[in-house]
Amino acid sequence: MSLTEQLPRRALVPGRDLPPPAPVGFTATTGFVEPRQVASDMGDLAARVRSLMALQQQHVLQLPLGGNFFDIVVTAGGPQAYAAVRVMDGIQQTGDDQADACGPVIEDPHRSWLIWLVPPGTSEQWAPHRHALCLGRPHHVALPPMTATEPPGPYWLRPCRGDRLVPPTALRQLLDQFQPGPAPHEALLGSVLSTIA
Repeated sequence: MSLTEQLPRRALVPGRDLPPPAPVGFTATTGFVEPRQVASDMGDLAARVRSLMALQQQHVLQLPLGGNFFDIVVTAGGPQAYAAVRVMDGIQQTGDDQADACGPVIEDPHRSWLIWLVPPGTSEQWAPHRHALCLGRPHHVALPPMTATEPPGPYWLRPCRGDRLVPPTALRQLLDQFQPGPAPHEALLGSVLSTIA
């Protein structure tokens, strides 16, 4: 049989009586999986999936830093920090991007902080900096809802996109150039990060 040859068709008899369909039955099963039977990393995965679903439903999301997501660099807000964001827009802009091409940045206007989302593992390589603090594991961060794009409260100064984070080397150079300050203290920062929203 060639690929273009028609398949044989069954002749239909008009007005033919068809038997009634058989009832469909589903067997309900009750199963319970003990928590110790679940792989150790599945609980973490389930918690992260629930958190991401909550973020899509416009809820605040608390997410652990590091792992496969991101670390953060926290700087002071203000004119110098905004200038760094604008320059980063140009650095990260590709041909079809909008003007706000910078990777994700959260502004916390209450504390006058910018929280830059950088690749995971950045905190392990980040040398101390006068104008910024970089955190990863074991800290958590509260992300504002995806629709929060202006005050009041923490909001996305630059949106969270699936295709980019802020490049830490370029960010560090911009922080040296624009010198936003003062940088938050690590102990204070670590204690309030999960409650910024």
